[in-house]
Amino acid sequence: MNELIAPTLPYDMMPRARAAIADVHLQQFVGRATHLKDEQRKSVFGADFGHDDYELLRSVAATTKQQALDQLDVLLEQFIERAQAHGSIVHAAVDAAQACAIALSIAAQHEAKYAVKATRCVKSKSMLTEEIGLVDALTRAGIETVETDLGEFILQIDNDAPSHIVTPMIHKDRAAAARSFVRVLGSRYTEDPEELTAIARAHMRGLYRHAHIGVSGANFLLAEEGTAVICTNEGNFDLSVGGPPVHIMFVGIEKLLRGARDLAPFLKLLARSGTGQPLTVYTSFVNGPRRAGESNGPKELHIVLVDAGRTGILGSSKRELLRCIRCGACLNACPVYRKVGGHSYGSVYSGPIGAVLTPELNRGAARAEGLANYPDLPRASSLCGACLEACPVKIDIPKFLLHARAELRTRTLSPASESRALRLWRWLAQRPMLFRLAIRASRLHARMLGQNDGRHAWISNAPGPAAGWTQSRDLGIASAQPFRAWFVQHAAERDAPPKEAAR
Repeated sequence: MNELIAPTLPYDMMPRARAAIADVHLQQFVGRATHLKDEQRKSVFGADFGHDDYELLRSVAATTKQQALDQLDVLLEQFIERAQAHGSIVHAAVDAAQACAIALSIAAQHEAKYAVKATRCVKSKSMLTEEIGLVDALTRAGIETVETDLGEFILQIDNDAPSHIVTPMIHKDRAAAARSFVRVLGSRYTEDPEELTAIARAHMRGLYRHAHIGVSGANFLLAEEGTAVICTNEGNFDLSVGGPPVHIMFVGIEKLLRGARDLAPFLKLLARSGTGQPLTVYTSFVNGPRRAGESNGPKELHIVLVDAGRTGILGSSKRELLRCIRCGACLNACPVYRKVGGHSYGSVYSGPIGAVLTPELNRGAARAEGLANYPDLPRASSLCGACLEACPVKIDIPKFLLHARAELRTRTLSPASESRALRLWRWLAQRPMLFRLAIRASRLHARMLGQNDGRHAWISNAPGPAAGWTQSRDLGIASAQPFRAWFVQHAAERDAPPKEAAR
């Protein structure tokens, strides 16, 4: 895994988060892009569906995916049988090391079979291959591997790492891409997106023609048909599968659906949720290698089904996490991700879904290491619920964040000060008279320390643990009327009988 996202464990998120908050350009790039994508998501669903229809579509997708997970063992056997019947070669990988070893073995067999001296590989965008560190493994073995997704390609030549599930170079702008092309490709400097795309296209066309192996992921696997479905916007997958004689597809076992009859809701939701498009530009179906009489397609199609911690999640109370279709909508909606970007999370999967999924995927055989290695991730959330509202398959991410925080306290992985504060809060909350007295005292103390305009009071520079909050915003502390008094007043007004109309 790239050193930019491979943390020293246990991982401390705070230094990277502070650096991200201090980076003005990062704040602008990530903040604007995520806000735009989130608004586009809301707009396209609002235009194409009524609220009830949208909620029904989400419910259908969530139920369909959950049913597939509940019968995953049966669907796996069915998919393998059908895929092999179409001529695909199916492999199973327990972990990242085994998945990479399978790829290296396929490359070695290809070299021996065709007397290839130096294997070249073109790779389409895949989060799973990022997760297992495939490019690093191929490169160490002397296999020249080029990312063909435009954003991933720019990150690769910059020795950078993706910071978003769907928009990998969300933390960079076109000027950064222009500088990279001048430095690595020797092109003229231009910030025009079309010209930058043309430069990359001209460079990659030759790579496709001379590549020996193509690598990709897949968005869905259809068990009844033995077919893989890949959704892209750039067409690079079709070139990587259509040109090289060997194609290797790495897919997490959770990507299975029963069949094509279940696919439609996900195609409606995936692009709309991630990029605000009605549909991805390309939706490709791969049903085995090239057949007799066909002019393109790989001579060999290898499908590597990867576990890498997924069966552990499947057997836990967090099975729901495996519904994720990697749309990135929760990242775009999350106020924390907007401020700190993806690299702060220290893992391939960032944002709200990364905060709950990363520790689960890395729990290991004893199912204890994950959360201990990533104790900061469950706290990287305001628990506002925006991620649940945006998720097309209704994963209750806030619930799992709370569960993780509770586990941190149970396993004494939380700071002792946090536990003491919560115990004090619970003790007060169980004693109403003392609780009200404490609230009144804190309000009085806060108003003495802060500023007020008669209606509201606030602190611009808070002491102690609250200092981090006031580094970037004021801390609201009191209004003219306490909430409890406001609630009593409005409850009385609501329940009062209507006044008799004046005659």
